[in-house]
Amino acid sequence: MILNRRSVVLGSGALLAAGAAQAQDDEGLTLTGRFVQGGHALGRTWPRALIFVDGESLTAASADGVFIVGFDRDAAGSVQVEARLGGRTARRTLDIARGQFPSTSVNGLPPSTVEPSDPELLARIQREIAIKTEGFASRIDADHFRDGFDWPLEAFRVTSRWGSQRILNGTPARPHYGIDLAVPQGTVIRAPAAGRVTFARSGLHFEGGLVLIDHGQGLITAYLHQSRIDVVAGQELRRGEALGRVGMTGRATGPHLCWRMKWRDRNLDPSLLVKT
Repeated sequence: MILNRRSVVLGSGALLAAGAAQAQDDEGLTLTGRFVQGGHALGRTWPRALIFVDGESLTAASADGVFIVGFDRDAAGSVQVEARLGGRTARRTLDIARGQFPSTSVNGLPPSTVEPSDPELLARIQREIAIKTEGFASRIDADHFRDGFDWPLEAFRVTSRWGSQRILNGTPARPHYGIDLAVPQGTVIRAPAAGRVTFARSGLHFEGGLVLIDHGQGLITAYLHQSRIDVVAGQELRRGEALGRVGMTGRATGPHLCWRMKWRDRNLDPSLLVKT
């Protein structure tokens, strides 16, 4: 499948031709988005209101009253979103549709990238996990996600859908929390929305060249396997600005971009935020 930045998006294992879901206003709380496992809700409420998800305080609305909530791959069928400010409270209960997640096999990977056992390598992996965790912990006060995302590549072929069960060299692995976009080596990767670079480093064992961008309120996108990185941590990016080049570094068998997204440790499908 060849797609470009204006194409209809493949997300959560199914082609989403319908428009975004919407929950009606409830005295100050409006929610739109993709109410599906791996999806999200874009909210509008009172400026700086605290946002609770199933009773847990997880984020706060921006100065314009905008916020985002994410639904993990294994999200329950019902989620309650609540806004609180002073003595005011507004809540909505959302029905979350089940995603369709296929199984995909990847063969020919170096054994050390599938089941590492060397003590020195295991220590290196733990060090890399620690520094990546710092990048994912960013929580900038912004709402750059409010106008949706562009694709980070001009044209590409989807080779692995988000959320698919991976079989690596015949061994079942954790689900694939990225969407793989195949393009020639060296293709420019562009920021799908404005944000701040929170991590930029080459040579990671699994990811190779990796960049993380915080688009506000802890919504982080990740760009894996880069052959070249053109940004540094702390840099502010505008929508469409180049951040690096596609490669096949780390655990990869061919040139492609693995595009990922997290919201406060929940894995989301970034394609579901792409503007159609």
